Amino acid sequence: MKIGVLAMQGAYREHLQMLKALGVEAIDVRYEEDIDNIDGLIIPGGESTTMGKLIKTLGLYDKLKSRIENGMPVWGTCAGMILLAKNIVNESYNHLAVMDINVRRNAYGRQLGSFETKAPVKGIGDDIEMVFIRAPYIESVCENVEVLSTVDGNIVAAQEGNMLVTSFHPELTEDIRMHKYFLNIVDKFIK
Repeated sequence: MKIGVLAMQGAYREHLQMLKALGVEAIDVRYEEDIDNIDGLIIPGGESTTMGKLIKTLGLYDKLKSRIENGMPVWGTCAGMILLAKNIVNESYNHLAVMDINVRRNAYGRQLGSFETKAPVKGIGDDIEMVFIRAPYIESVCENVEVLSTVDGNIVAAQEGNMLVTSFHPELTEDIRMHKYFLNIVDKFIK
């Protein structure tokens, strides 16, 4: 199993470190050909508008969208969630637009609105550490999307088949359970 982490900005190195600590081969994804050589992809946090533009400028858009739509497992954390969403609330654009979710950008406010908490995530545990940094949340999901976690009534984790999203940053904690959960998704889809 080889997992790629989109290496544009944000905490991609932390994702790579967690994957390697779990004994998984993990690579930076920077070029179109990198996408052909992975079984799953993590799209980390960062600035979603910049990342969306870079995906197109670097020629990654068509290959990423096609691989995801054809079943490659993908996990979007924070900005990665925004990139995967079919609808961004109060915006006239979207990015990859592959997951049936409606996401609100910067829903928890600016940097000063950042916070940490522990909350249950369905199928993983009751005390998952969650770090929110200018985080989005999901306002609504379509019927084919499973809500995995809410915080203060807001959806912060969801799954639709091969696609997983979290508003929070598990890679900034010592808790490896979210990464293990994603690896289980990858394992199911590559068999």
